[in-house]
Amino acid sequence: MSRSQGQKGRTRGQAGQHRLKRLREQGLKPPIESHEGGQEPMKENFALNCGWGRLVFGQTFTDAGALVASLGEELPDRRDIAIYVRDPHVILAEAPQELFLDPSHTYRLDLSTYRPSTEVSRTFFVRRLTSQSDADAINRIYAARGMVPVPPEFFWSRRDARAITYFVAEDEATGEILGTVTGVDHYRAFNDPERGSSLWCLAVDPQARHPGVGETLVRRLAEHYAARGAAFMDLSVIHSNEQAIKLYEKLGFHRVHFFAVKRKNPINETLFTGTDTDADLNPYAGIIVKEARRRGIHVQVLDAAGGFFRLTHGGRTIDCRESLSELTSAVAMSICDDKTVTRRFVEKAGVVVPDQLSASASRAEVEEFLARHGEVVVKPARGEQGRGVSVGLSSMDEVDDAVGAARTVSDDVIVEACVEGEDLRLVVINYRVVAAAVRRPAMITGDGRSTVKELIDKQSRRRAAATGGESRIPLDAETDRALARAGFALDDVPPDGREIQVRKTANLHTGGTIHDVTGIVHPVLVDAAVKAARAIAIPVTGIDLMVRSPTGPDYAFIEANERPGLANHEPQPTAERFIDLLFPLSVPASARQVVQTVQDR
Repeated sequence: MSRSQGQKGRTRGQAGQHRLKRLREQGLKPPIESHEGGQEPMKENFALNCGWGRLVFGQTFTDAGALVASLGEELPDRRDIAIYVRDPHVILAEAPQELFLDPSHTYRLDLSTYRPSTEVSRTFFVRRLTSQSDADAINRIYAARGMVPVPPEFFWSRRDARAITYFVAEDEATGEILGTVTGVDHYRAFNDPERGSSLWCLAVDPQARHPGVGETLVRRLAEHYAARGAAFMDLSVIHSNEQAIKLYEKLGFHRVHFFAVKRKNPINETLFTGTDTDADLNPYAGIIVKEARRRGIHVQVLDAAGGFFRLTHGGRTIDCRESLSELTSAVAMSICDDKTVTRRFVEKAGVVVPDQLSASASRAEVEEFLARHGEVVVKPARGEQGRGVSVGLSSMDEVDDAVGAARTVSDDVIVEACVEGEDLRLVVINYRVVAAAVRRPAMITGDGRSTVKELIDKQSRRRAAATGGESRIPLDAETDRALARAGFALDDVPPDGREIQVRKTANLHTGGTIHDVTGIVHPVLVDAAVKAARAIAIPVTGIDLMVRSPTGPDYAFIEANERPGLANHEPQPTAERFIDLLFPLSVPASARQVVQTVQDR
């Protein structure tokens, strides 16, 4: 053989090895099983219980019928996923009415080339799940993200602790759980000859203001499996989640062509029913329309941009604008429309209200009012979503500027005593409190590198992503005033870990966050909200109170909203109770009987 022929042979051999490697890593077939080194054979027809459902590993099945039968064992309210499926077209042909091809991409991180980050957050840290409170926090985050919760006992007694690992991100200062990720060790689960691993259920609390929580969780899991000797870490991400895909590609993940198959169940409905016909509706209208369709109520979208729709069930038709319906009278609307009128109505009903003065009063009266209370709030008498509201004003110059800003929203402006505490929103439907949440002002956390403006922009993007574009931090005079109080300007670089409140108001639309407290709210606060709703005679309303704590009885009434955002209070059943009010006969008879029994008591 000549030298040139030998070189050609080696070149062909190297090319062949490269093609085989590419086939193993990216081919549509699962890896070929190997028993080298005395390794135990790969388990057959293997499915791993993850609490929210099972992972059915397609490479352990040699028969399509057996894989389909395994997916048929899916339990109610669970979501099984068949991954690494060979010949998905054959699987779907076996049960076309029951199964569908998941519209997600699979991404892989080569752990042999992965390099950990040198940056360490000083505001939170990642650790393993260790307590029942951690499990409760994980389920809380799952619920906030619309994910399937895990039975609490599963975390301790039913999971395969060798195969499944949970990590949580914890706030250094408060101990609050900010996010979670689950990992599966394929070798420990089913003797995977490729020694793979996978990432599942990455979820960050939508209220978290800390930057980099998701990235840190992914990195921690990758480092965990690299230390265990895993060759790679895979994940599945919906094809339209551009933000997540950018993160994964930034970390070195590359797309591989493996497929997943799922069952057509209510949990997966949005994945196999095609384009969302209500995609143009905002989240506040969308959550109601979704619940109506679920009950078989006919929906006609009248004006998607404005959130108007018509619901018809049997012989009853009701027009709505988000949570505002025909059941709210024009009189109730007019009471809520003017905050001074609202205050008079609820005060007569025995609800505690703060001291108040019209901005049209004489300058001497306003100066005396300010001197008496120290700090005041200026807000338009008519308006919503926090527009024109200025909080914590302590000088007449600030009051004058705030009155001018408020008059761009409404001719009538109110000066009100500033009540210290937390902003509590209670949603009252049919004169019952169905949800309660503390609303907190927008905050940023310094990283030692970014300017205040850059941090605000990042936080605004996170809030917009978590709320369907409804929540952003505006750069206006109120933001400048809040920053000045904290000693910062937009171009300053805060120290790493420094928390800065960038708004005084807690409105969701101006970047505020919302934290569910329905289970712990004090009965006195519940009673005050119901009294206010009855005084206005409004069947659906959001009552805002300033409270020292949601668990205590002290409060002051702030305002009533005739069109509360029900989507802000998930997973509380606000949309369900709203549809119950509009169409009582759409409630199953058994449920109506239970409700009636409770009311009779």
